[in-house]
Amino acid sequence: MSRKKLIMGIVALFTALMLAACGGKEETAPDDKTEINEESQQSEEESDSMGETGHSGMDHSSSGEVPENLTVAEEPTYTVGSEAVMHANHMEGMDGAVATIEGAYETTVYAVTYTPTTGGEKVENHKWVIHEEIKNAEEQPYEQGAEVELNADHMEGMNGATAKVDSVEDTTVYMVSYTDTETDEKVKNHKWVTEDELSPVE
Repeated sequence: MSRKKLIMGIVALFTALMLAACGGKEETAPDDKTEINEESQQSEEESDSMGETGHSGMDHSSSGEVPENLTVAEEPTYTVGSEAVMHANHMEGMDGAVATIEGAYETTVYAVTYTPTTGGEKVENHKWVIHEEIKNAEEQPYEQGAEVELNADHMEGMNGATAKVDSVEDTTVYMVSYTDTETDEKVKNHKWVTEDELSPVE
């Protein structure tokens, strides 16, 4: 009789141990899955934030240096030191910001599409590159569809990249300083804004 109880006790103990082991697996499995899901979600969020704008690598501020052969505008609509409201969305926090005019120049501006020399996705319809920022530029403006080599560093991987001209416009371009409407970051000497993208401060 005691032997039967002993066997039953061993079986019960073995069963309890098996159930405890299974229970432990059931408890840890969801945690593992949750951790994997959180990592995947974080990775997706990082990818989304990088893909929100083709100008994620944009250098907002600059030293203010311009090409030596760039023509200063004699009678620009917006004079140096004056203010104007921007109506451009090259980057977030730009549209609607009040800009201070740092420089005004007469030139040809291009919207261009190019693949960064550092790799990554193609940047489409980048605004703006001026004629004087094209390497070995011809005297006459380039036509839509022309291929050019960029000599500008507004964005990482831009300098030296081969670009296709998407649009061409002869106009006054402005170098401006402003406060980002979303981050309150001070942006100094941003290149470039066209005259059509500005309006008087009311």
